[in-house]
Amino acid sequence: MSGYHESIDYLYGLQKYGIKFGLNCTENILNRLGNPHQRLRCIHIGGTNGKGSTAAMLSSILREHGLRVGLYTSPHLVRFTERFRINDVEVSQKRILDVFAKVRRILDDQEPPTFFEVVTAMAFLYFMEEGVDWAIVEVGMGGRLDATNVITPKVSIVTNVSSDHQEFLGNTLGSIAREKAGIIKDRVPVVTGAQQAIVQGILKATCLRHHAELLCLGRDFRVRRNADGSFQYMGLKRRWPSLKMNLTGLHQFGNAALCLAALEVLEREGDLSLVPDAVQKGLLHIHWPARLEVLQENPLIVLDGAHNPQGAESLREALKRCFPHRRLHLVLGIMADKDIQGIFRRLLPLAETVIFTQPRYARAARAEDLKNLALPYVKEHYVIPDVASAIEKARELAGPEDMICITGSLYFAGEVKELFGEPTL
Repeated sequence: MSGYHESIDYLYGLQKYGIKFGLNCTENILNRLGNPHQRLRCIHIGGTNGKGSTAAMLSSILREHGLRVGLYTSPHLVRFTERFRINDVEVSQKRILDVFAKVRRILDDQEPPTFFEVVTAMAFLYFMEEGVDWAIVEVGMGGRLDATNVITPKVSIVTNVSSDHQEFLGNTLGSIAREKAGIIKDRVPVVTGAQQAIVQGILKATCLRHHAELLCLGRDFRVRRNADGSFQYMGLKRRWPSLKMNLTGLHQFGNAALCLAALEVLEREGDLSLVPDAVQKGLLHIHWPARLEVLQENPLIVLDGAHNPQGAESLREALKRCFPHRRLHLVLGIMADKDIQGIFRRLLPLAETVIFTQPRYARAARAEDLKNLALPYVKEHYVIPDVASAIEKARELAGPEDMICITGSLYFAGEVKELFGEPTL
């Protein structure tokens, strides 16, 4: 579909305008489109880690309630169309080309938009035209000046706050928290999993200014792992003693609690009536790739998109708890602007061997540079810049009872999924 590829090339060409914080351009685009976002019931999800998993949980549970659910996430792993889903079916090339054509016609070349501004407008127009019951919208970066922050949601979620994107959001936890808190709207309830006192303080102060209720994990609702791998949820009013889900890792229990608390808020406000069977089915049918995703058995190969220290810590705990008796071989590809040593400190001590590689992405760190930064932490290591060759080396090293974990970046994860046969079209 040549028109589709030309359109995608145009969109990627907008990346030359970089990352531009501010809402004016997005608002102008949407105004020319008739403000489709104002006709959507939205759930807005910000935070440092866990946004996508929480969004996927919400989408799955609402879908099991018989609702039509739009899901807008970023970045995509392999295909551009992954960003736009309705009831977990990604948009077709033909349909998104139609949406893009409508947006392209109203763009002002004197006010060149960024890639994310245009794509966000496309998402809102698509969901409005398709008549979704709910639009679940993931923040791209930060929150306050993110293009998605034009919506007034029914509930906002701030999953957690830690250091990432410091070049854009600031170098202190407080400055980052203030950017994340920017999605808080007047009288819109906020659900958060943030635990640090400074972050909770900033969220609380922002909520007070906006007369918005703040509901905190560990205070207003709780989650606890059961011995059989299920979890208990003690919510605002709901109590579920044994829920199971198909995502791996202790951190996913916290994400599930945020999801369920947000759904309870919607139920309290009369927007939804929760059905326990639909909640359980939704948790069992979550589709969210590159989060401890099993790519192959014998040897076991898992893929995870951990790309900052907090994500690496969650991955570390999951590897120790879920695969405690397996020798671990790591394949690492990381972006150069990330806290590489923070990731290394958490993951490298677990590994028998480490293979440093280099994704085909402009921001990727050189494999040799990764090795130099890792020398305090590793014993046996290899430098193999070609990703396919790096994975093949890991296969050679791994015995049948060992495991290979490929991680370091969502961009890297997308390239790996292509190598494992994920279609690009």
